[in-house]
Amino acid sequence: MLPRLALRAVRSPHARLTPLNATRTYASSDRPRKPPPPPPRPAPPSRPRPADNLPSASGQVRQTSPGTSINDTKDQTWKAGDGIKFAGSAQTSIDGTRPVDPSVQQSPLTDNGVGKEPIAQKEDVDQPAEGGLREKAFEEQARSENTVDKDAAPAQPQQPLPDLRQGLPSTFDMEFGSGKMKSTRPSEQDEGVDISSTTPRTERSSNSSGEEGSEERSYDRSAYETSLDRRRAQMANYLYTAILFTALTGAFYLSRPFSVSDEMPSGLPPSDAEGWSPGKLWTRMRARLGHQVGYYTEPTFPKLLPEIPAEQRQPYTLVLSLEDLLIHSTWSRDHGYQVAKRPGVDYFLRYLSQYYELVLFTSVPLSIADPVIKKLDPYHFIMWPLGREATKYESGTYVKDLSYLNRDLSKTVIVDTVAGHVRNQPENAVILPKWTGDVKDPEAGGLVRMIPFLENLAAMGSEDVRPVLKSFEGKDIATEFARREQAAREELARQNAADSSRRPRRSLGSITSAFGLGGAPQGGMVLADGQSVTAGYAAGKTLSDQIREQGQKQYEAIEKQIREHGAEWLREEEEEQKKAIEAQMKDMKKGAMSFGGLFGGGSK
Repeated sequence: MLPRLALRAVRSPHARLTPLNATRTYASSDRPRKPPPPPPRPAPPSRPRPADNLPSASGQVRQTSPGTSINDTKDQTWKAGDGIKFAGSAQTSIDGTRPVDPSVQQSPLTDNGVGKEPIAQKEDVDQPAEGGLREKAFEEQARSENTVDKDAAPAQPQQPLPDLRQGLPSTFDMEFGSGKMKSTRPSEQDEGVDISSTTPRTERSSNSSGEEGSEERSYDRSAYETSLDRRRAQMANYLYTAILFTALTGAFYLSRPFSVSDEMPSGLPPSDAEGWSPGKLWTRMRARLGHQVGYYTEPTFPKLLPEIPAEQRQPYTLVLSLEDLLIHSTWSRDHGYQVAKRPGVDYFLRYLSQYYELVLFTSVPLSIADPVIKKLDPYHFIMWPLGREATKYESGTYVKDLSYLNRDLSKTVIVDTVAGHVRNQPENAVILPKWTGDVKDPEAGGLVRMIPFLENLAAMGSEDVRPVLKSFEGKDIATEFARREQAAREELARQNAADSSRRPRRSLGSITSAFGLGGAPQGGMVLADGQSVTAGYAAGKTLSDQIREQGQKQYEAIEKQIREHGAEWLREEEEEQKKAIEAQMKDMKKGAMSFGGLFGGGSK
C-alpha cells in the first residue's frame, strides 16, 4: 500500500509534503525574542501539469486519484471472492504473496522489490508554496509559540542540579523551614563555592562586632504541636509542681522539732532537738532520714542478747563465726550442698563453755544456718545463735557490731576469719585463717590450739581483754602463748632449784605477769577441787597448768554426762517441741472457730 500512496501523492496536482529539512522556531528558555522572518524560499521549478489519465505501458488507462474513474462504468467494489488486482488480471494468492506479472509496469518506488527514494523528496516538491495556506499556518504557529506573557513573573535563573553522589538531599527546610532560599551571589559562583546542595541557606547571624557567625536555623515549635502534645506538656507541668510541693512538705515534716513523747534517734544531740535555725532543721532531717534507712541497714534489735544477771552467767563472752571457722560448705552438681565439720569443734565448744558465754554470730541468714547449728551443737552449748538479721550493713559489707550485743566489751572476744566483719571493734577480734574443708589442711587444728590462750584469758580474771590481745598483735597467738608459757615454767623451775628451803624472792604472781599470762591473787589460793596453788608451784606447775588440769577434769565430767544422758536429753527436747507445736495448733484452731462464729453465727 505504501508505494501506491506515495505514487498517488506525487501525481496529485494539489498534494505537497513538508520537506525533511524544514525548521521551526520555538520559545527559548533563556530570554524572549521576536521570531525571525522566514528565509526566502526558491520558487519551485515550473513543470507542466500532468494529464488526468496517463496511458500505462500496457495501453490501459490508470486511475491517478482515489475513487472510481468517470469513464469506467464497471462496479469497482471489492468482494470477498475477489483477489487484489494490480493493473491487470493478477491477483494475490491465499497465503498473501503477490505474483509477479512481467506485463505489468513496476511501481516507481520499487525496483523488483527494492525500495527507492521518494520522487517528491528527490524533486523537492513538498515545500509549502509562498503565500499559501500551509505557509500561513506555519507563521501563526511560530508566532503563538514565541509570544511572551507580560503578566507572568520573571523567569528565575536555572538552579544547578543537586549532587546525588552522597544520596538524595533533604528537602525538609525547603518545605517546612522558616529559612528562605537566597540567591547565590555572582562572587560565590566565580570563587567556586559549593552550591550543589538543595538545602536552603539561612541568614547568617552577626555578632556585636559585625563578624559573620555560624549558620543557624530557627523553627517555631508551637506551629507543629498538636493538641495531644500540648495536653501532655500541661500534665508534665502539673506533675513537676506536685513533686516540688511534696518534697518541700516532706522536708519541713522531717525537720520539725521533737516532742517529749517522740523517740529520739541515736546520735542526735539533745540541743538540736528543738529550734528553728537552718542548722538544727538540717540535723533533725538527717537524723530522721537515717533512722528510717536504719530499718534496713541496722540490726533487728538495739540489744541482740537479753539481760541476764552477772551471777547467773559466765563473766566473759566468746563470739564465734560459723562459715570457714567451725564448718566449711561446698556445692557440686552431683551432690548439691555438702557441709564439713572442722576437726575438734566438739571439744572446742564443750571445753570453753566452762569459761565463756558462747555466741554464734554468722553473716548467713538464720533460717539457712539454723539446721546446720542443730546438727553442729545438738546439746546447746552455744547459748545464743545470731544470723544476718543481727548484722549491720555498711559500705556493701555485713559488719558484726559488738556494741549491739548488750555485753561488756572489755570482757568480750570475737573469733572470725574476715577482718571486714569486725572492723568496728578490731581490738576485740582474733582473726584466724580460713579452713578449706580438708582434714589434712595445716589450719585444721588451729581452732584447738587456741584453747590454752582463751582458757587462760578467762581463768586469770583479766579486767580488760583488749590490752592482752594488743600484746599479741602481728603474731600467731597460739604459738606465741605456748612460747611464753614455756618460759614461765623454766623460770619457775630455776627459782625452785636455787633455794628450795627459802621462800622465792619474787612472788608467783609476778612471774606469770611478766610473761603476759595474768596475775594471781596474793595469799593462799585454792582451786575448785580443793588443791592448793602453792603446792602446785612447788611441784613445778604454773598457774595456767593447774587451771588446765581443773578444766580437763570438768570436761571429762561433761562428756560423761552426755554419754549417759545425752539420748534422753534429745528425746525430751523432741517431745517438748511436739507439745509446743500441738498447743500452737490448738490456739490457731480456737482462733479460727471464734472468727467463724463472729461472722457465721457460731459453730454447732
